[in-house]
Amino acid sequence: MPDKVLVANRGEVAVRVLRSCRELGLRTVAVFSEADRDMPHVRYADEAYGIGPPPAAESYLQGDRIVQIALDAGAKLVHPGYGFLAEVPAFARKCLDAGLTFVGPRPETMALLGDKPAARGVARELGIPVLAGSESGLDDEGLLEAAERLGYPVMLKAVVGGGGMGIRAAHSRQELAAAIPRARQEAQAAFGGDEVYLERLVDGARHIEVQLLGDTHGHVVHLGERECSIQRRHQKLIEEAPSRALDQELRQRIHRAAVRIGRAVGYVSAGTVEFLLDPGGQFYFLEVNPRLQVEHTVTEAVTGIDIVKEQLRIAAGRDLHYTQDAVLSRGWGLECRILAEDPNRGFAPCVGEVSRLREPAGPGIRVDSGISEGVTITPYYDSLLAKLIAWGETRAVAIVRMRRALAEYQIAGVTTNLHLYRALMDSTRFLGGQFDTGFVEEAFPRQGDRETLGAAKGWEAESDRRLAAALTAALLEHRRRGGDDSDQRAQLSQGRVSRWKMLGRWELTNRWG
Repeated sequence: MPDKVLVANRGEVAVRVLRSCRELGLRTVAVFSEADRDMPHVRYADEAYGIGPPPAAESYLQGDRIVQIALDAGAKLVHPGYGFLAEVPAFARKCLDAGLTFVGPRPETMALLGDKPAARGVARELGIPVLAGSESGLDDEGLLEAAERLGYPVMLKAVVGGGGMGIRAAHSRQELAAAIPRARQEAQAAFGGDEVYLERLVDGARHIEVQLLGDTHGHVVHLGERECSIQRRHQKLIEEAPSRALDQELRQRIHRAAVRIGRAVGYVSAGTVEFLLDPGGQFYFLEVNPRLQVEHTVTEAVTGIDIVKEQLRIAAGRDLHYTQDAVLSRGWGLECRILAEDPNRGFAPCVGEVSRLREPAGPGIRVDSGISEGVTITPYYDSLLAKLIAWGETRAVAIVRMRRALAEYQIAGVTTNLHLYRALMDSTRFLGGQFDTGFVEEAFPRQGDRETLGAAKGWEAESDRRLAAALTAALLEHRRRGGDDSDQRAQLSQGRVSRWKMLGRWELTNRWG
């Protein structure tokens, strides 16, 4: 294996990749903008080189400059992380043309899958269900006409890119006409192109994705699924693995569909096939993300497989050293994305100096962080600061551990969304698995500064029926196991014990109390 890797990224993902490189005995090279000179990824690497002013367009998106630094530093591999240049076929090609190894899929595969309508065509040819939609390349009037044929509501999406950028929902012609220029502008700013297309919008849907690994010898395996339905503005907040929404038969069908797509395009490295699951249990192909994803850590928690190490080994030409049958999932994983955003102000991004940082630890807890005390959070980049991952033998145990970790987590000097997650971990709808991709918007309607997370207790009223069903199921399961809950029933009747908190403790101890 080549012995030196340049990580063409910043923040928590750069630290994440650098750690796996160190475990493999590889020397590392970091790059940084002027705003990131004191960030942890710069200190962690063996070498670090400045690449320009703070704006990403003048630093982290300068592919030619990064390739030259890799050559000058003697690096043989370039790992792009996610975001920035991770899904840019031209950058991958520049690396290869310069004699470097790009840690990711082949440029032609990336180009195919990066064009979402083209990727939908691949799935359609394989007989995998695809949501009705428009072709790409339509002008504004063409999009409006296509929406009339599809029927409202519709989802407007950027042809390339991801991360929720360039996406708008429209329930009428008037809404769509207003959304098109905004989506085009956002797509142009984020991805360098303003092409958009339409998909039929499914209300009450859940977001399911399958992690793939493929090597250069034609082997493709899946590492199970993740659920990413807790979102805001089409950007993921909480991910978990596995998904409660799937039974075993449906789970196997989705896994098989993902692997078929990976094999059809000759996928190499780590990638994710994303699906939408409607309330009736029908799944539809959405897209393929040809890169490492933020939420890969949830899959690592339940499989024990270091996905970044696998990427590096695959890039060095090694084949996957295990078959599909050898991939086992154990327990439950949850991930919360810690963002410099204020949910009380419509998730507005926040800046400031981190004056105090206390990260949680203990059994089943992992923190992937890109910050430290004294660093300044600037407005130039994505608001992701860190990821908090909890693992447990069951979903309830993972939630109890996540609650404990969130209570321990302290970040002062910049506003974060930690208090949102603390509220979510006590939401009966989340605990009962009764949510979809619109849950956060429903629970936190935009009401300006007057919206407070203390109102989270009001969420209960809108889901009494669902709560009753979930609670009944939990109590019946307890009785099936032969537990004696007479004392706890007395406490519950007096309002001193939360049913859902007791559910977590019951699964931890296999008894009430």
